[in-house]
Amino acid sequence: MKLRWSLWLLAAVLLASCGGKSKVKDGDQADGPSTSGIRASDVADAVPRDEPLARYGNHSPYEVFGKKYTVMSSSQGYREVGTASWYGAKFHGRRTSSGEPYDMHLATAAHKTLPLPTYAEVTNLDNGKKVVVKINDRGPFKGSRIIDLSYGAALRLGMIGSGTARVEVRAITNPGSYTGTGVVAAGGTGSGSKTNKADGHGLFLQMGAFKDRDGAESLVRELRKDDMEPVSINKQGGYHKVWLGPYLNEDQANAIILRAVELGFDRPHKVRR
Repeated sequence: MKLRWSLWLLAAVLLASCGGKSKVKDGDQADGPSTSGIRASDVADAVPRDEPLARYGNHSPYEVFGKKYTVMSSSQGYREVGTASWYGAKFHGRRTSSGEPYDMHLATAAHKTLPLPTYAEVTNLDNGKKVVVKINDRGPFKGSRIIDLSYGAALRLGMIGSGTARVEVRAITNPGSYTGTGVVAAGGTGSGSKTNKADGHGLFLQMGAFKDRDGAESLVRELRKDDMEPVSINKQGGYHKVWLGPYLNEDQANAIILRAVELGFDRPHKVRR
C-alpha cells in the first residue's frame, strides 16, 4: 500500500507540474506498431463498468493549437460517425490525460470532449468489425478525426495498414445491460469474467501468492480495476497464486511488468508452464 500511495503522489505532482495539459495525439506523427507479435485475437474488449470521473483530463474548457474544447457533462446518448486514427509505440508507457499509463496492447482510445473515462463501442463501417474501448485520453487534434484508438483497438478493427477508418462510436452508459461484441480474446475471457485456473501454456506473470483464497480474490479485484487482464488464480503447493497472462513473448511480458509497477503493484516475476 505504501508503494501504491507513493507512486500515486509522485504522479499527482508530475501531472500538476505540467499544468494539467494533455499530450497531443496526432496520427501523422512518427509512430509505429507493436513489436510484440500481438494479434487481433489477443486483444480483449474493455469491460464497461460504472466509474467516477477521472481526477485529471476533465478540465473544461481547454485549449489545443489555439482551439478551445468543452468537455461534455455526460456521455448519455452519444453516437457519432466519422474518421478514426490510431497511436502506438511512440506513446507506450506514457501517461494519458486521465493519468493512467498508456498501454498500446489494450483496447483504449482518446477523444476530444467525452468525459474521462467513457466506455464506447466502436464499429469499423468498412468491414463491420467491433471493439469496446475505454476512453481515457484526449485527442485526436488532426483535422476532423473523431477518435484516436490504441494500437490494440485498431488491430481489432483491421485498420492498422490503412491508418484511418470510417467508424461509428457509440457510448455505453448502462454497463449492466450491455451484451458485448461477442468477441473473446485468445488470452482470456476479459475483464470482469469469472476467475478460473489459467488455461494453456506459455509465459505468465505472478502477481502474488496467498494461503487464503480470499487474499487472492482481493488482488484480482484490484488488478481488474486497473484493466490488468487476463488474470487467473492457480492453486499450487498450498498457495493460491495470482497470474496475469499468458503472454506471447518476453517483450509483451516486460511491458506489463512496467505497467504493474507504475500502477503501484509489487513487481511480478515470470512463470513458465
